Amino acid sequence: MMRFNFLEDFLALVFPQTCCGCKTSLYAFENQLCRKCEAALPVASYHLRPTDNDLTVKLLGLTEVEKVFAHLRFSKSGLSQKLLHQLKYKNKPQLGEVLGKLYGQRLILDNFDHHWDFVVPVPLHPLKLRSRGYNQSAKFAMGLSHSLDIPLHEGLQRIKFTQTQTRKSRMERWENVKDVFHFEGKDMVGKNILLVDDVMTTGATLAACANALLSAGSKKVDLAVIAAGRV
Repeated sequence: MMRFNFLEDFLALVFPQTCCGCKTSLYAFENQLCRKCEAALPVASYHLRPTDNDLTVKLLGLTEVEKVFAHLRFSKSGLSQKLLHQLKYKNKPQLGEVLGKLYGQRLILDNFDHHWDFVVPVPLHPLKLRSRGYNQSAKFAMGLSHSLDIPLHEGLQRIKFTQTQTRKSRMERWENVKDVFHFEGKDMVGKNILLVDDVMTTGATLAACANALLSAGSKKVDLAVIAAGRV
């Protein structure tokens, strides 16, 4: 055990862990984010008006969901964008789990701890998953699952490879994804689902996933994302 601890200390000295927000070295009790950046997170308040906010408006006419949450307010060049970039493109899967745990703790404080039967992440196509090595939305879902003590279910499938949604209009995005997702089986019948993704822009991808879960028999689907806004 002493040799193992010595090796850990040596690696920490040679390859120190740095904060995903500000790049300062992390203390042993910090994980992915320093205390300063954690305190500076642009936390949103969507969970205080989950059925009536600018995110629910985006989904009108696309799907039937009850509540829509976002952990952070997205701002270009801000901390939320920096963290999303680290999570998606800089091989920081644990950052997603940390953000999920933090948001789960906040939801519990506002009495959302017994609302859902499963946490379901928006899936990546197998080709994209192989390229990236992990699904950033699934990592966020893992953190939420841990904090909320709700099972994680990864049965939702992306059955078609689609082109990037960037620079597409709201309806173009919808046409691009409306028939892309599928759930096989009866696990969702009568269940209340928290569907999660990394970011919400027009809401087309989340709406398509929600419709697949509702078609599979889900009683209710609510949505939660790491950040809301334009990427």
